[in-house]
Amino acid sequence: MMGSKAAILATAVLAVLFSAPALAQKSSPPAPAPVSLSPTPAPAPAPHYVDLAELLSVAGPFHTFLNYLEKTNVIETFQGQANNTKVGITIFVPKDSAFAALKKSTFSNLTSDQLKTLLLYHAFPKFYSLAEFKNLSSLNPVSTFAGPPYNLNLTDDMGSIYVQSMWSRPKIASSVYATKPVAIYALNKVLLPLQLFSKDPPLAPAPAPAPESGASDAPSPAAGKAGELAGGKGDSTSAAHSTGGAVGVASSLLLAAAGCLMILQW
Repeated sequence: MMGSKAAILATAVLAVLFSAPALAQKSSPPAPAPVSLSPTPAPAPAPHYVDLAELLSVAGPFHTFLNYLEKTNVIETFQGQANNTKVGITIFVPKDSAFAALKKSTFSNLTSDQLKTLLLYHAFPKFYSLAEFKNLSSLNPVSTFAGPPYNLNLTDDMGSIYVQSMWSRPKIASSVYATKPVAIYALNKVLLPLQLFSKDPPLAPAPAPAPESGASDAPSPAAGKAGELAGGKGDSTSAAHSTGGAVGVASSLLLAAAGCLMILQW
């Protein structure tokens, strides 16, 4: 009896020992599936913006226009528009010679707001290539950055584009930069709207002519020498004529005296 109980107990213990790993395998959670990590995409490169101040400083001579842009902070307005690649900007930049052709009082008499308006008048709030100006001329007048009534008229004359304001009609001299979204065109004259200038601004006085170098009223040494030679020759000729005349008179007197003596002797 005792032997059978011991056998049953041993069998139960063995059954528990052998069944424990199986129970542990069933109760443990399944291992997670391996996760494939995709590479993180590289960040998109920052858009390239044209530095208008730097471009105008090296592409000139546009120093006068650039100084006015920086003085009035209009350069910041233009730069902000240039960075908006959806529409862009078109700027008409007068050369330094265009400002120098007008009296300094033309711009010094303007208020700060008027000067700012004049600079905004030199830009369109949209990018336009030279080819697009031909079609744009049919939509005249074209509104500028200064807004109505500060408009410009564009005309295409046998391939040459003219930008007309009230007191000036310059031709686009050259394309300084024309890659979307920025277009910059050089002008030989300043655009002058009627709203700021009630009459044609006076031109700067013409510079005094430079004195002629090397020219003199005094005769040259060669000319003086020639004069001396000519004068000497003239004096010699006069002396010769004077001597010849005196000899002739003396001969006449001697002949007359001889004639008188012969008559007396007769």
